[in-house]
Amino acid sequence: MLSRLSEVKLVRSRTRITLFASLSAMLALSGCASTKPDPLTASELATVSAADRQRAQQDVEPLSNALTLQEAIARAIKYNLGRRTRLMEEALAQGQLDVGNYEMLPKLVASAGYRDRNKDLITRSTDSVTGQPSLAHPYISSDRTATTTNLAFTWSLLDFGQSYYASRQNADRVLIAAEHRRKALHNLIQDVETAFWRAASAQKLRGEVKTTIAAAEDALRDSRKSESEGLRSPLDALRYQRQVLENLRLLESIEQELSSARIELASLINAPLGRDITVVEPADTVSDAWQNVSVDKMEELVIANNAELRESFYNARIARMETRRALLKLFPGLSFNYSVNGSDDSYLIHQHWTEAGAQLSFNLLGVLSAPAQMRLADAGVAVADQRRMMTQMIVLTQMHLAHLQYHNALKQFERADSIWKVDRDIATQVANRESAKTQSKLDLVANETAAILSELRRYQALSQFQAAASRLQATLGLEPAIAADRNVPLPELTQTIETALRQWNTGQLQPAATVK
Repeated sequence: MLSRLSEVKLVRSRTRITLFASLSAMLALSGCASTKPDPLTASELATVSAADRQRAQQDVEPLSNALTLQEAIARAIKYNLGRRTRLMEEALAQGQLDVGNYEMLPKLVASAGYRDRNKDLITRSTDSVTGQPSLAHPYISSDRTATTTNLAFTWSLLDFGQSYYASRQNADRVLIAAEHRRKALHNLIQDVETAFWRAASAQKLRGEVKTTIAAAEDALRDSRKSESEGLRSPLDALRYQRQVLENLRLLESIEQELSSARIELASLINAPLGRDITVVEPADTVSDAWQNVSVDKMEELVIANNAELRESFYNARIARMETRRALLKLFPGLSFNYSVNGSDDSYLIHQHWTEAGAQLSFNLLGVLSAPAQMRLADAGVAVADQRRMMTQMIVLTQMHLAHLQYHNALKQFERADSIWKVDRDIATQVANRESAKTQSKLDLVANETAAILSELRRYQALSQFQAAASRLQATLGLEPAIAADRNVPLPELTQTIETALRQWNTGQLQPAATVK
């Protein structure tokens, strides 16, 4: 019977050895296998691209009516892909903070193991006095196969301190991500306003430009016909054609400049690029309310609300936390552990036992690097403070420049508006005379072109004024009080933007939204 059991154990042991050898060989072969480049096919690229476009337009409400400025800003805030990326980056920073908080907890590790030997663990002993082999026979101290279990609880004071300061740094990084989101929001609103007014000018001038181009081409054909029939001298005809062609060149350059405005606006609000967008100009296009705000009040708002300045404060605080982390490395490490253990080894008298212990460790050679580490940490704090001071001066300079640009843009718009009104009246008078056959068609085309150019410059000045006002608001850190959430309904968000635009146009200085 004993012989039979020995054979069974021997067979099992050989089977395990054979299995282990086979697995080892397979792993070795897998490691030696070479990996070749696997480029994407055209069909895979097309499939992924189609899926990306579908996801980009997912949950985007279609445009059913003409687009107002407040709805354009609301759609950009809700659907713009760049803003979605900023929101995801902020969520990622929050996730890193949540994960870092768990690093402060003690470690509770459960483990289990299995071992198998093909031969018994047989040991000899030596007499400690004579140094001769012991007369006792070699003995077996453990089973060939055994299963072990372990549940260990460990806590290190040094690791806790490192994790605590790292968690505080991650908390500041969450706030920095929120400031990045705010800055991106300011830039997005500024881009949308600029693109909206360019689209409005394109919409307003498209028909006038086409009509004037058609009239210029008619005048050019008439001139060439008169030249071929000898009704006018060749030199006068060529001069006439030269002026008409110059007007055509100007009109075509205007048409090309305005043709991209719709696509830019559609891209910002994440609308289909091939769709024609109709915009509605606001009733109040220009407001000089910001002229009455004192510079001292603006400087207070900049220091309290500017996103870049806030970020520099958080970076300085992170640098100070790094100094404390460096100091922790100079302290001894104190750790505690407690474990519950078990094994089914039949040679053990106690197959279940617990262990507890404490350990104090100190890197003696680490004292040598302590001065260098402290100098490095202090240098990091000094750099962060210097950057904060530099950022403050840069931001204050930006505010003064933005205020000056706002003032100049307002004057430029008022001048462009006056010139446009004069050119419009001149074009009307020339058109009436041309209808009465008292004015040439060349004069009509030239004055119509001048009026269109003046109106284009008026819209350009209006767009530059709106951009300057938006730049000033962004520098001051002013923004609509909206939640950092995509689930806000579009009508509610549009109403919030409309309220914010009304406040800005009347010079009401609302503080920046609280970063959550």
